[in-house]
Amino acid sequence: MIPQPFFRAVVLAAAFALTPFVHGAPMMGAPLKLDTRAQAQVLSQLTARRSAVGLDLDHSYKVVAQHPGVQGTHVLRAAHLYKGVRIFGSESVIVIDARQQIMSESASPRRLHLGRGAANTLGATTAGFDTTPVVKRKAAIGVALKGIPPGAVNVKAPTAELVIYPSMRDERAPSAVAKPDAELNAVDLVETVERYALAWHVRVRMHSGEQPIYYDAIVDARSGVIIDRWNMLQTVEGIGKSQYNGAVPLSTTFADNLYQMLDPERGKGGTFGAMAITNANHGTTSGRVYANTTNTWGDGQQFVEGAGTTGANGQTAAVNAMWGLMNTYDLHKNVLGWRSLDGQDTATHIAVHVNRGYDNAYYSDTCRCMFIGDGTFFTNLGAIDVVGHEMGHGVTAATSNLVYTGESGGLNESSSDIAGEVVEAYARGGGKGEVVPETGNDWMLGSEIARNAEPLRWMIKPSKDGSSQDAWSTGLKRLDVHYSSGPNNRMFYFLARGSNADNTSEAWSSYLKGLPAAMTGIGIDKAFRIWFRANTTKFTASTNYADARAKMIEAAQELYGAASREVVAVTRAYAAINVGADIDEPAAEPVPGAAAAITTTTSAAVTGRSSVGTD
Repeated sequence: MIPQPFFRAVVLAAAFALTPFVHGAPMMGAPLKLDTRAQAQVLSQLTARRSAVGLDLDHSYKVVAQHPGVQGTHVLRAAHLYKGVRIFGSESVIVIDARQQIMSESASPRRLHLGRGAANTLGATTAGFDTTPVVKRKAAIGVALKGIPPGAVNVKAPTAELVIYPSMRDERAPSAVAKPDAELNAVDLVETVERYALAWHVRVRMHSGEQPIYYDAIVDARSGVIIDRWNMLQTVEGIGKSQYNGAVPLSTTFADNLYQMLDPERGKGGTFGAMAITNANHGTTSGRVYANTTNTWGDGQQFVEGAGTTGANGQTAAVNAMWGLMNTYDLHKNVLGWRSLDGQDTATHIAVHVNRGYDNAYYSDTCRCMFIGDGTFFTNLGAIDVVGHEMGHGVTAATSNLVYTGESGGLNESSSDIAGEVVEAYARGGGKGEVVPETGNDWMLGSEIARNAEPLRWMIKPSKDGSSQDAWSTGLKRLDVHYSSGPNNRMFYFLARGSNADNTSEAWSSYLKGLPAAMTGIGIDKAFRIWFRANTTKFTASTNYADARAKMIEAAQELYGAASREVVAVTRAYAAINVGADIDEPAAEPVPGAAAAITTTTSAAVTGRSSVGTD
């Protein structure tokens, strides 16, 4: 049995109809950052639209992130402000062209009921919302820190930001008023604001001994009561001569008569000046970059507890991590034109030998880096899909920054699981080229690190782990994010590989009612391009399953055309997990790559009419 993890839209402007993507060409533009003046020009276009969407003059915007877009475009993420205070989880994702003109805006509706604009349906209670806190910043931090074990130390000092926090509730769409709860579909519920609270968003990043304590808390700025709190340790829990992949090439640097695990070919700047692997040496901090007198590293064996971390056996963990880092970087750059985690080619690093026998790997938002344990219940957690998973958290943090709780948290975790499987396919296919190979991954996260042959998660049927869900339900948002990720993981499997019409198959879905009974997949390459585009240019921090479906359909339309098979496949893949209605496919034609046979350790599945083999 796998131990449980630690802590375990409204579119305001229709997406601009871009020329359909040419298969195999890079998606993302070159790194570019708009200066303050250029940002102001874009924001002025947004503010000019306020009255058209029912907002008053107290509403404004603040650019909080930017990154390359697709096909020469650029993406800005602008927080929604009311009287100068950020509205939590409410933002606009703005795609602009080379002339800095807005092409599309994907906006959260969570701000609409503040102020005296026509969009406010809550009336007088929020028309003149007061943004003056009663509880001060320091007191709010004190409230959030209650219950921390004595002796815990800061990784980064706690911070508190004043925000307007929307409390949300689900309302039934008119067409679903009479539906029994068990028959509800994700699009039958409309997420709406119930009330707003002035609050402090407190971020806690600490260690108690060897245990990281990372969480966010929302503290009411009038009463001092904790409104909400969620874990922010974005983990995959567990758990030269590499441990899992034999002899692998490494990109290193020679300086001062030593070879160092600094990759001069990938990434710039960052903590160490380049992509790096460091030795935490059983501690909780990154430590020093690995160095060696020769450029031959590792012995390919599991770390022996009590042995030194710098000898050949200790170096194997670093080899695992470096190979994973290189392939994750190359996948994003070669296939999508996306550089490093942030799209701006900023170097990151991975620390290995974290704590002693640590059954975990995690992404830290304090250093924008990863930490990997040696494992006890698991073997070393530096397997290729685990590294891809953790670096996937970094990409999401730099783009949609999906809030790590509820349905958005499940989508955040799923995005990393998707990245892990795609990186695995790319690496095992040679780690080169502009297309993700259709073979090489096993559709199971962490299968290599399991001592008991049980992976962390199954993409084809997530419920096999006993906790994850296969489909959307009303209770999904109350689950740990590692389990609420299940339906979207299954969606991605269906989108890439298709489903099976046999109700005894793990790839069968009871929600597919269209024809053919087995939906046809479009291949992992196209599926990942659509997911990446939606996550980086359309999702907001509060995107839920229903919104993800809508944004994925938009992304597929932009890449492959409004009436394309890819759009049909996205629609059916979400319908297969109870998000939206199913539709019929057009007359069957061969789909390149989708019919390729792959070897998995799951039971047989059918992609359209093609078989998927088993071991």
